[in-house]
Amino acid sequence: MSEVLSRRDVHRAITDTIAAAIEAGAKEYKMPWHQGLMRPVNASTGKAYHGVNVVALWSAANGRGFRTGYRATYRQWGSLGAQVRKGERGSVVVFFKSIEPATESPSDEREANAEPARLVARASWAFNADQIEGWSPPVPNTKNEVEVREHVEAFIAATRADIRHGGDMAYYDCAGDFIAVPPAEQFVATQTSSATEGYYSVVLHELTHWSGAAHRLARNLRTRFGDHAYAMEELIAEFGAAFLCADLAIANEPRLDHASYVSSWLRVLNEDRTALFTAASRASVAATYLSELYGRLK
Repeated sequence: MSEVLSRRDVHRAITDTIAAAIEAGAKEYKMPWHQGLMRPVNASTGKAYHGVNVVALWSAANGRGFRTGYRATYRQWGSLGAQVRKGERGSVVVFFKSIEPATESPSDEREANAEPARLVARASWAFNADQIEGWSPPVPNTKNEVEVREHVEAFIAATRADIRHGGDMAYYDCAGDFIAVPPAEQFVATQTSSATEGYYSVVLHELTHWSGAAHRLARNLRTRFGDHAYAMEELIAEFGAAFLCADLAIANEPRLDHASYVSSWLRVLNEDRTALFTAASRASVAATYLSELYGRLK
């Protein structure tokens, strides 16, 4: 099932869902992207969701207790021989369909004065595999702890980023183009992650910042977000690290020092219904960029 919606309606539906999840987790800084879930995957196509749909589906999974990452539309589940249980409600996801402008001009004039295609927002409702009867998820090709660690180490090394260990703070130094991170032995295990996973999630967060340098992705948010640019860059890094942690099968440990940004995020999301889409899109681009650096060396 899909529906043509105005951009305003689509942005409002998605943003309201995620903003509510952010607000609900603000007290202990447990955001929807800290829940240890796999990146959502379409059960019919086998393709992972991207951008704001990842965060939206994580928010829905957290709020409704879903523990699997597989989703599909009602029709797609039917094509798999499965059935959505009666009374189940789907979670909204958004995609954009390219619509060519209508014209009655001759072909040569049409080519000379071609208007760009416009994107029309469409909303679909994806049902989680926990809401389905008659389907079982594929057996995952899981790695053991040593293999996971080797994979993450290789991923980080492939970026060739200048990572300097020392001190008790993690940050990306834009002027010096280096990442500072405390030594791995300073990290401690929590109820949701090992000490090593906590270290890796911090490095991936800073690598997302690193990816936005002028000679890399040139991610300049000042024009788009003004005084909120710094807070939104932190949201992008939060999303980027979460996407990468999910892809690399490691827990994404919350950064309590980032709790102070929550009020800024909520203020921006309330004022600008497209801000979340921009942040998630930039985070997806960053995650893809970093993944491609690793892919070139495989």
